[in-house]
Amino acid sequence: MTTTSIRKKLHDYIADTDDSKVKGMYLLLKTEIEKKDDFKLSERHIEILNQERAAHLKGVSKSYTQAEARQLMTGKK
Repeated sequence: MTTTSIRKKLHDYIADTDDSKVKGMYLLLKTEIEKKDDFKLSERHIEILNQERAAHLKGVSKSYTQAEARQLMTGKK
């Protein structure tokens, strides 16, 4: 079974199950869920992103559309 099909089965199960089971699953995964929310960019990373955005807006850096990026990642270009 693929990860995608497992995710779909879990999503469907959670959407249709009773509240007590959803709360129980949340308690089991709470630590992992809260760790995910802890991600923060440092000031340096924000500065780098702002510089790259400015270069993009000025047309100085090479940019790709979402479709072009997808083609590059899948090797179809």
